[in-house]
This record gives sequence, C-alpha cells and structure tokens, in this order.
Amino acid sequence: MSKTITAPVSGMRDFLPIEALRRRYAVAIVEDVYQSYGFEPLETPVMERLETLLGKYGEEGDRLIFRVMKRGRKLQRTLQEAGGENDLADAGLRYDLTVPLARVAAEYHGRLPRFLKRYQIQQVYRADRPARGRFREFYQCDLDVTGSKSLLVEAEILSAAAAVLARLGFPAGDFQIRLNHRRVLSALLQSAGVAPALEETALVAIDKIDKVGRSGVGRELKERGVSERCAETLLRWMDETPEEIESVMEWLLSLFQSVPEAVSAVQDLRQIVTLCADGPVQGALKIDPYLARGLGYYTGAIFEVAFPDVPGSAGGGGRYDNLIGMFSGREVPACGFSLGLERILILLEERDLFPQNLAGRPELLVTLFDEAAMKHSLALCRTLRGEGFRVDLYPENDSYGKQFKYAEQRSIRYALLLGPEELEREVVTVKDLQTGQQLALRSGELAEELRSRLR
Repeated sequence: MSKTITAPVSGMRDFLPIEALRRRYAVAIVEDVYQSYGFEPLETPVMERLETLLGKYGEEGDRLIFRVMKRGRKLQRTLQEAGGENDLADAGLRYDLTVPLARVAAEYHGRLPRFLKRYQIQQVYRADRPARGRFREFYQCDLDVTGSKSLLVEAEILSAAAAVLARLGFPAGDFQIRLNHRRVLSALLQSAGVAPALEETALVAIDKIDKVGRSGVGRELKERGVSERCAETLLRWMDETPEEIESVMEWLLSLFQSVPEAVSAVQDLRQIVTLCADGPVQGALKIDPYLARGLGYYTGAIFEVAFPDVPGSAGGGGRYDNLIGMFSGREVPACGFSLGLERILILLEERDLFPQNLAGRPELLVTLFDEAAMKHSLALCRTLRGEGFRVDLYPENDSYGKQFKYAEQRSIRYALLLGPEELEREVVTVKDLQTGQQLALRSGELAEELRSRLR
C-alpha cells in the first residue's frame, strides 16, 4: 500500500497552533488600529466570476489568476464543443481584495454610506512560483475608502498603515513608506520618449526593479520594445534622482515644466507629505518616482511599505478612481492599502517581536492524579474557567513527570496538583515549572494568586 502524500500543495501551508496564535495576535492588532481609524469589516466569497477578475491586474496579474473549471453540464458542453483553455473556466479564486470591494460597492451602492470605509482580512490566491515570503495562498489586510477624492484619504490610510507597524513593535526608521503618483510615472516615460503604446509594458519592467535591479530593468525595457536611447535616459534619471523629499519634488517639477498634469501630480504628492507631517508616518516617507505598482487599476498616488533588509514590499496600495466604475457605470473615487501579512509575520519572528504569552494559549494545566481524582480535577477546571483563566485538563492517568513534560511542550508555566494529600488538606498545589517552586493554596486564595503570577 503506497503512502499518501500528506504535505500541503506547493505554495499552501498548514498553521500549527503556535503559528495560528501568532497570526491571530498580529491580526488583532491590525483590526484594532483599523477600527480606531473608523473602518468597518467586510467579507466576500473566495470565488469571483472570471469576468470580474480579468483585465484588472495587468498582463502578468491575469496570468496568475487561479481559474476554476466549469462544472456539470456546462463543462460537458464546453468539452464537446472543443473549447480552449479560457473557455473551460467561468470563475477564479480572488487575486486580491480590492476588485471584490469594487464589485460590492457597485452591487450595494444604495445600501452603503456616502463614504464606505471598510477593512477586509481574508485569503487571496495567486498561481505564482513560491519563494521566501511568497505563497499561492496568503492573507491580505486591506483598508479602503470609497466616495472621496480628498487627499485626506491618502493621509489617513498611510497613517493607519504606519500605526499598525508601530503597534506591532517595529521601531521608527525600521520601515519606509515609498510614495509616488501614476501621472508622475507616465510623465517620466513620456519625457524619456517612450511611445504611449509601450507605456503599460514599460511599467511592468520598471515594477521589477526590486527583483532584477537597475541593469535588469534596462534589459527588460529593451526586450519589451523600448528603444535603447529611451531606456538609457530612464536609467540615467534613476541615478540622478535626489533622496530628500523636497529636493526630489523640485527635480520632478523641473523635468515637467511643460506637462501640467504631471505638475499637478507632484503638487498632490507635496500635499500628502504635508498632511502626514505630524502623524505616525513622520520620518518614514520617501518619494520614489520609479515606484510602479504593477496593478493596472491605479490612477493617482501609489505607495509601498519596504524594509531596508527585506526584498520586495510588505504592503502597498494607492488611488483607483476608475475601478468601481467598471462595474457600476458611474464614477466612484477610491483609495486603499493592503498590508502583506505573511512578510510581516516573518519579520516579527526574525526580530523576536512576538510576546512570550500569546493570547489564546492555555495558562494553566490541571493534572490528574488517578481515576478517583477525575471529578475533583474537573471541578477545579470549571471553577478556574469561571474565573476567566484558560485551563487545560490532562486527560490520562500518567506520572506527574509526563504531565509536566506535556505542559512544557505547550509552554504552560503553572501546573495545578490535586492528589489525595491536597484533597485531605483542602488545598491545591501550584507548581511553577520554570523554577520548580511549589505553593499550597486554599480555594479562596487560588484565583488571586494565579492572576498575580500571570500578569
């Protein structure tokens, strides 16, 4: 009999208890911060109609959509008609949480407030090649505002993103929020001589700068049809771009003197920087004129969270004023941000930022002396749970040594002993498994003593 493969599908993961608790710890902080900024939760189905997903993420994004095959008679009919690969599917697993939001905003616009402020924390799926910090199934933590063109929206979203990172324990200076504008990118390409027809494909190449570097971007631009002269101009500008925020904006304005739309975009960036000056974002912002954000639906400001020693981004977003209109037929401005939870969790572990006592883990182990003590151990568990403690009950009649080892495996520090001696004296022995110290307590003293130890 052959052995069944028990490992999850490549790019998918199981989360053992400690991993699940760490995820819940991070998500609880994200939710708390998002709610403090006035956002409310939304959930959407894992599957969307294929027509909903296609054409929203650019050429590379469309290739990474997990397609869901037709079922039953629809599939049989398609096979009989010798349909192509695209004809076999009519649905797809959601690629992100923004397109589903746009669909929801169009579907329920009559029931939603003028400004919809929603956050959404759910899995998304990408048929990508798995790598460190990159998976085929992963969580996104999104927050978006629909219905407003005000740059206050960008400032609030960036502030919420920075506040989350600060609450998770990342110190100031450990992360950077890179900011750009889609019209700035377009103006750079046009000023360098890139033909309008090649603009989207050039953006795809520029978006890979973190993966392939400056020289790799130059090669890919040429492979995608951008002339050598235009590619070299863009690369030269990358070398010339100042670092300081005000200097880079002045440099951009000098390039775009005759491009009113680009000048307006730079002024938008300046206002966003001003609005963020005194909040959680202060000191973390960097203007990056080559930040591309590969998704095709962005129309205005775009941004990414980056950690200096970590490749890729730990989150990003931007303004997408046309996306909801693709579903509703009317213009609805929108802006949002998605936190890359998976990379954040890796960083929290690498930097040892998780608390020792994660909420949700059992705090106490009630031991079992023998079968005769079962009802007494159960009664003690009920009493302690009623007092608000998280209590595990050892289920078998094993030696105390085995029971203490089990407690250590689960990172439970305190074991409670209730044997014949304790029952006769009407006490409970509390054993500290870290120090080995023991203390006998009467029932009226137990809860208060345990609370003081577990603080």
